[in-house]
Amino acid sequence: MFSAILWIALSGHGQPRPAAPPGEWRSYNGTQTGAKYSPLNQINPATARKLKVAWRWSSPDNELMQKHRRLWPHGFEVTPVMVRDVLYVSTSLNQVAAIDATTGKSIWVHDPETWKGPVPTNFGFIHRGVAYWEDGSDRRILIATADAYLLALDARTGKPVASFGRNGRVDLTQGLRKPIDRRLYGVTSPPAIYRNVVIVGSSVFDNTSRQDQPPGDVRGFDVRTGRQIWTFQSIPQAGAPGNDTWEGDSWKYSGNTNVWAVMSVDETLGYVYLPFSTPTNDFYGGHRLGNNLFADSLVCLDAATGKRIWHFQFVHHGLWDYDLPAAPNLVDITVAGKRIKAVAQVSKQGFVYVLDRVTGAPVWPIVERPVPRSSIPGERAAPTQPFPTRPRPFDRQGITVNDLIDFTPELRKEALAILKKYDYGPLFTPPTERGTVSVPGWVGGASWAGAAFDPETRTLYVPSVTNPILYTLQKANPKTADVRYVGRGDALVGPRGLPLLKPPYGRITAIDLNRGEHAWMIPLGSGPRDHPAIKARGPLGWPQRGFVLLTKALLFACWEGQRVGTGRPLQHKFETVEPVLQAHDKATGKLLWKVDLPANASGSPMTYLSRGTQFVVVAVGGAGLPAQLVALSANLTPTAARAPRAGSLARHAGQDPDTRRATRPQGPPPPQASPRDRALRRRTTARQ
Repeated sequence: MFSAILWIALSGHGQPRPAAPPGEWRSYNGTQTGAKYSPLNQINPATARKLKVAWRWSSPDNELMQKHRRLWPHGFEVTPVMVRDVLYVSTSLNQVAAIDATTGKSIWVHDPETWKGPVPTNFGFIHRGVAYWEDGSDRRILIATADAYLLALDARTGKPVASFGRNGRVDLTQGLRKPIDRRLYGVTSPPAIYRNVVIVGSSVFDNTSRQDQPPGDVRGFDVRTGRQIWTFQSIPQAGAPGNDTWEGDSWKYSGNTNVWAVMSVDETLGYVYLPFSTPTNDFYGGHRLGNNLFADSLVCLDAATGKRIWHFQFVHHGLWDYDLPAAPNLVDITVAGKRIKAVAQVSKQGFVYVLDRVTGAPVWPIVERPVPRSSIPGERAAPTQPFPTRPRPFDRQGITVNDLIDFTPELRKEALAILKKYDYGPLFTPPTERGTVSVPGWVGGASWAGAAFDPETRTLYVPSVTNPILYTLQKANPKTADVRYVGRGDALVGPRGLPLLKPPYGRITAIDLNRGEHAWMIPLGSGPRDHPAIKARGPLGWPQRGFVLLTKALLFACWEGQRVGTGRPLQHKFETVEPVLQAHDKATGKLLWKVDLPANASGSPMTYLSRGTQFVVVAVGGAGLPAQLVALSANLTPTAARAPRAGSLARHAGQDPDTRRATRPQGPPPPQASPRDRALRRRTTARQ
């Protein structure tokens, strides 16, 4: 007993890690509170017009793809971490690199050869980042790979730490409550770190025709040895609290209910916050009747022991793939004169759920309201769902004929004809065999890009997408399936290739969390306003995932390119649409400046200070385009100026946006500036 207590004291509840030096970006979201915020202000409203590309870094995936044409990485969705003037980054093919933060030169690259195995589950080759841990001179990079290994690398050399697991790696398919198929299980997000515990979720194949799937249990490992310390069972087993929310024996065979998104950590409280996903399968729950805890729930654990502190379920008996997609924002707010340690969780359904992060109690009432019933045999949708009373939704919810595109009477008539083919209604209208139009859909509302929080103004900035999805159920083939129905979700395009609904299609909403009220909302980008049917209209916002970054002085924003299919499973291409990084006034949302990028962003931007210069770095490309990191600065020091020159790409926000859609070739960029870059430089203008 004494040795167990001593171990917890040393490994979990020992001394907190020292605070990071100012200007570093030590976690995926800057800190483990999910803020996406930095107090840096060298780039500010007065200097934003001087932003220049300081350097570009080409992902080693580009070279691998040239040699192995069968490889097709997903988008380059990473956000780097920066410690001691070194950036650490994972690639879509799960390589890990260390990069000089000032010059963009590679220091080392480690290839775990994930790409040599089968294509990983769900979205194929994709990865979003690494975690950093240090204790004195012991400095490590932790990555959990898409083929289900947890690796510890020496931060200085990139070599595996031999004392961790077996020669630097832990097999994550081992230590679960039942044997699993590695082809159905992996990890795409960075682990969470609490002192000497590394906490790992999983990505589990989620739209299946089989009842029995890998469990989504979350686990804590000793960061020094790789030993598994604790497991939190996401589906409560016999005798555990919540087991009665799984009717019959569904708790025995159901899987998923995993944490694929980024987790957040309160190092002072010693708590980790887990955003859980939907159970097997996403769109039909007739084989798992009941509310299904801890699916679609935010769960707070003691980070050292894995003990549950509290939970709150945001969707009962999920049927829409409304899993929690993003890191919870740990926020300190003042409501009606009372200081509250809170957690704000953004969701796909367009809500921000604000809870006391110590107790789990709602800060403002969250009420159960009746929702539509299911018409599918054997299905029993939950009769009510929880609705926050504030803040109000940050995106459109549900659909009526009044929501349809109406730039012209003809467009509205065509949109109405499309909608009438299917079932539709308010939020939480269940899927049907005819097809149900859901707004937001599973790629609408908030996404894994998450929200940013300003600790000074207590304002939350949420990028979101208005994107209707058509959910369709069909009877499963009993020869190949042991579920009654299988479902699918497809994007529903409107008339003449335009969106089905009124704009904005992509937006940023600023929410005052002290009051629980919206401060402002703006469309994110020009949107498809160059279409002949709606030419010369104002900004519409792009129906692509948006990304935000906050500093003391500015709100930065960017968005993905347009995805187009290739006709092959798990493969799509990015087409470039207005590839820029924007700087906004935080108080009003006013657009101050734009900087052209070589391609659309594919991951959330980050910022840091290196050798006296503030940089903003954003990942671009992937999915058929060269995967790169692009670093921008407004004050190139002599040291930074020695980096490869890419020229000034800043331009005034008042210019007409560039909406070209030319797809760039696969592979690394040429070392010299391209003709397009030279043309962009010539268009640099002075601020009016």
